[in-house]
Amino acid sequence: MITEKLDLAVRAKGLYEKLVTWRRTIHANPELSFKEVETSRFVIENLKEIGVDSIQTGVGKTGVVGTISSGNGPTVALRADMDALPIKEAPSHSFRSNNDGIMHACGHDAHTAMLLGAASLLVEDKQNNLLNGTVKLIFQPAEEDTDEEGKTGAPRMMEDGVLDGVDAAVALHVCPWQSPGTIQVNDHYSMANIDVFEGKVYGTGGHGGYPHLGTDPIWMLSSVLPVLYGIVNRRLSSLETAVMSICKVNAGTASNVIPEEASITGTLRSYTPEAREQLVSEVESAFRMVEALGGRYEFVLERGEPALNNDPVINREIVEAASQLYRDIKIEHGPFGLGGEDFGFITKEIPGAMFFLGCALPDGISRDLHTPIFDIDETCLPIGTAILTETAHRLLKQD
Repeated sequence: MITEKLDLAVRAKGLYEKLVTWRRTIHANPELSFKEVETSRFVIENLKEIGVDSIQTGVGKTGVVGTISSGNGPTVALRADMDALPIKEAPSHSFRSNNDGIMHACGHDAHTAMLLGAASLLVEDKQNNLLNGTVKLIFQPAEEDTDEEGKTGAPRMMEDGVLDGVDAAVALHVCPWQSPGTIQVNDHYSMANIDVFEGKVYGTGGHGGYPHLGTDPIWMLSSVLPVLYGIVNRRLSSLETAVMSICKVNAGTASNVIPEEASITGTLRSYTPEAREQLVSEVESAFRMVEALGGRYEFVLERGEPALNNDPVINREIVEAASQLYRDIKIEHGPFGLGGEDFGFITKEIPGAMFFLGCALPDGISRDLHTPIFDIDETCLPIGTAILTETAHRLLKQD
């Protein structure tokens, strides 16, 4: 049992029933990226009831920004994402998704609930003259997917000025490989640069019985594949964190017809900007060999989010906040993996950090992110709420 040390932790625990209600309401009504209309309306209604100073709507299309301010002083942003995933939820509890094929399988329902909880505590603190500056509450759309221009919610909100005047930003993410009462932090690069590539190889095609009369794009592509799979091991330094995965292959229509083209689609993941650029360059170079085999190629790259780069000073404040609030909290150190997180757009522009919040249920079943059975132990909700709030206070007190 985690032990509260400060009044703030006790106050957050007092919000437990409300946090659970918020989370379950959002969970039961999931919406996909840039379609979070009802979720945004729910957030707005609750921010009005909580009594924040101002509310901006339609930020980054469907985003919401609440502001709590005591006047002069620094400005800190707390961010939560709101969108769900195109996953059919396994029927395991009474508040499962009402929208078939859409599910909160990444914990954004919990993130939104905890940010509403932090808003409640911060408004109380302002009323008691305990707030030293301004807190922006960023309820962000579309962390999981892009719009027609290939942009996610963070850059869309940034285009609308959400970071104007902001000195630092903090976010959290529920973590199913840690138990409640544990947080995981990591300085500097902690989640990956994300790039998606498609490579098309063109030949002439022909009859399956007479392959020597034409050029076979599948054969040419088969020469490219070993080079691609060797890039991380033989072209990038072993000290770099990177991966190249081919996740889609497309070619052919019949058993006796050599097609005119073959294509592959894959993902490139890396931590440093240098590794990112080298990885892209090496992958494109691998396709050039088809020219020597009588074919031609096209290479298309879609740039995704930059790596999440956690500021060590802000991480220190997160750890200090957690340790002061909860006497026996467990602090784990280590990168979060090669998943993507568009909070990386924010940490690229201003000092920021994300921490992972233990949420594993005690039954021993693995409920990984982005799976139909993903779920959380809701006792983590007041813990995350309190840490967000206390971290904001600590950052506002910095010179």
